[in-house]
Amino acid sequence: MRRRIYEMIEKGEQEDKISLYYDRFMIFCIIASVLPLCVKNSTNPVFYRIDRITVFIFIIDYLLRWGTADFKLKGEKPFLRYPFTFFAVVDLIAILSSLTPLYSTLKAVRILRLPKCMKPLKILRYSKGFHLMMQVIHKEKDNLFTIGLLAVGYILLSALILFQVEPDTFASFLDAVYWATITLTTVGYGDICPATSIGKIIAIVTSFVGIAVFALPTGIITAGYLAELKPKHKR
Repeated sequence: MRRRIYEMIEKGEQEDKISLYYDRFMIFCIIASVLPLCVKNSTNPVFYRIDRITVFIFIIDYLLRWGTADFKLKGEKPFLRYPFTFFAVVDLIAILSSLTPLYSTLKAVRILRLPKCMKPLKILRYSKGFHLMMQVIHKEKDNLFTIGLLAVGYILLSALILFQVEPDTFASFLDAVYWATITLTTVGYGDICPATSIGKIIAIVTSFVGIAVFALPTGIITAGYLAELKPKHKR
């Protein structure tokens, strides 16, 4: 019985119609649960009922997945390890954000609304592309970690140089880090920018180098993704 429940709630295969219908039903519930977050007047009774119904469904889904965790997680103590897995944490945050009594009392505090924004992440469970991407990231984690350290170090170095060159432009070192981040990631809001000639020259140099640094993770992930797809296409 538990084995069949596990097969049903896991991402469905084409041969298992019940599992496919379950996946589609859960995707529908996830989308429905996000609708109240897209309007300002979320106190509407209709949205309240949608939130109550979907969170009840999410609780049942969470308990079913927890109760069949030993089929998914290999090794010791799967039931203790399951609540700490990525999707279990996402599920729990999505549930608690709707059940917390303080939410209705303190909903004016905007930061308390953020946990509810975790709900759309639940839909990633049903994406084959996302799971494939996570496999690639796991395989390339050492290279990505090294490049991540390089990127963070380069941002801090660029911010430090500009902060020393143009102390009047940046009110704090955090402002300089903010500028370096949006510049090196090619976002470039333009709300803070160098004012002196030497500052502009440094910004040009750091931007060119920064493009190369931030392009490396994209290349690694893309190459790994294509490498994972080749065996699947050959089948």
